[in-house]
Amino acid sequence: MPTADPSSSWSQRIAAGTAAYEQGRYAEAEPAFTAALAEAEGFGAQDVRLALSANNLAELYRAQGRYKDAEPLFERALLIRQSVQGPEHPQAVASLNNLGALYLAQGRHEEAERIFGQALAIRERTLGPDHPDVAVSLNNLGEVHRTRGQYAEAEARFRRALAIWEKAQGREHSNVALASNNLAAVARAQGRSAEAEPLLRRALAIWETALGPDHPSVALTLINLGDLHRVEGRHAEAEAECRRALSILERRLGADHPDVAAALNNLALVHRDRGEYPAAESLLKRAVAIYDGPSTDRPRDHPRHAQALENLAKVYRAQGKAAEADDAQSRAAIIWLRR
Repeated sequence: MPTADPSSSWSQRIAAGTAAYEQGRYAEAEPAFTAALAEAEGFGAQDVRLALSANNLAELYRAQGRYKDAEPLFERALLIRQSVQGPEHPQAVASLNNLGALYLAQGRHEEAERIFGQALAIRERTLGPDHPDVAVSLNNLGEVHRTRGQYAEAEARFRRALAIWEKAQGREHSNVALASNNLAAVARAQGRSAEAEPLLRRALAIWETALGPDHPSVALTLINLGDLHRVEGRHAEAEAECRRALSILERRLGADHPDVAAALNNLALVHRDRGEYPAAESLLKRAVAIYDGPSTDRPRDHPRHAQALENLAKVYRAQGKAAEADDAQSRAAIIWLRR
């Protein structure tokens, strides 16, 4: 996340918000970024400090799952930077990339791929093929491919990103953890679980050291590691990892965040695999309720929403609740059809 020169009260607010954000203390970051944006409004409509303020608050909202609030701020930052600094300026491209990341989080994959492709082309042309920012775009495009099931394309993007980051930033940088986590997801999807576990453990160790044991990124890797162990029948390890992840995410992001729903879903699968259907049902109902929530920020047509409904249908069916199973399965089918 961009910072500012340490001079004015605005700069101090940006610095305080950035420090809290990077440590996953989102509740502390929000008032600092909100105050910085309010102050920046007085600098003029085309001031780059206004763009930075809007961008940072949007990044926070995206991390909190508040997508509706984030989008106009990302768009505002992008327009200012493109107008004042030019469309190929690194900050303008960073804003373009951030908007694509928001689209990806919302499940708007075609829009995300288009924007990430633009950012990658500009970065390779202006920064060279081995710049760390090029790796950011490669990683993001890899995520689009992975969510579409295009695993060979995703793996190629992730491996190139990892090589760039290791060379430019060192083997213990948090970006190396990100690429390792994503490569593990691709390896698992292709049935190469033996490759996935060391990648996940590497990501977990780096993030725990760099960000602390209670950072949301640590939790997301724990979810992935727990699901790997569940599939391997290591249910005690899986449950412990999923419960730790759930605890981190509830504390840091709030009980209704989409990432909390993902943790609930994976913990439910541990219970389901052990035949503990009432416990699984309760957790899946809560996950579905998060995706169904009244906020327009919820990614209601996201694949995870459909997957949670499908898992709930299976749990209902295992308990002889045919009507409830049919309803959940029908709702999942509607989501898939709309995508």
